[in-house]
Amino acid sequence: MIRTSHDRNELADLLRRDPHLHAYELGDLDDFYWPYTNWYRCGEAVALLYHGAPRPVLLALHRSPAPLTELLTGLLPLLPRHFEAHLSPGGVEVLAREYPVRTRGAHLKMALTDPDRLARVAPAGEVLTEADVPELTAFYQAAYPGNWFDPRMVETGHYVGLRRDGGLVAVAGVHVWSPRYRVSALGNVTTAPAYRGQGLGSTVVATLCRRLLEAVDTVALNVAAENTAAHKLYDRLGFTPVAEYTEYVVGEAPVAAATSDEGPQ
Repeated sequence: MIRTSHDRNELADLLRRDPHLHAYELGDLDDFYWPYTNWYRCGEAVALLYHGAPRPVLLALHRSPAPLTELLTGLLPLLPRHFEAHLSPGGVEVLAREYPVRTRGAHLKMALTDPDRLARVAPAGEVLTEADVPELTAFYQAAYPGNWFDPRMVETGHYVGLRRDGGLVAVAGVHVWSPRYRVSALGNVTTAPAYRGQGLGSTVVATLCRRLLEAVDTVALNVAAENTAAHKLYDRLGFTPVAEYTEYVVGEAPVAAATSDEGPQ
């Protein structure tokens, strides 16, 4: 039987059994993100409905199809009419019983399993602050159109940028960071097109990861399965694929919002 959970200790105990798979959920237990979350569990399977993005995002991940199917079946009456979903294999079939579903592609979860490789890259860049948000927003619009950037994330102090010719040319940041739960997930990593191929992405990612490891044990990220260039970058820095999942747009979009598909990556 599915039930809601408001006990962070209970949820953390469950999620820590597979911290690489559940890095984002563990991070969202932090006070910074907690007010935007609803949590559900069925046995040992946990689902998170996150409301801090332009559309709600459902994270329902499990290594085994049977617990995932049971969890999502119980969730069907509780879900909103339109949302995004990150699902382990076997999950979409349940949602498709009640919703139109459109895929946004296969993705990998990667985790930093060999941090010694970070030493191969010399540190460089500066920590960005709230004063840099206007420039950072413009940078993403030009270099990473369609990405999901929440300016609140800069408040964590874990956005690293490189400047050339008076402007930002490479940035690495986080989607979640929680020293309490000792976990972080990278996000909004990109390099301006004119500066790609120079190793600047590796530089800002390695610099950021060294900072993160001062306070966390788990550093993870999500990356599109087809993004082989990113896979190679993260592999060089000590990241390993730890799980596969697929992102979906679920339900009928309200007419006013139907022109945009983008959400968190």
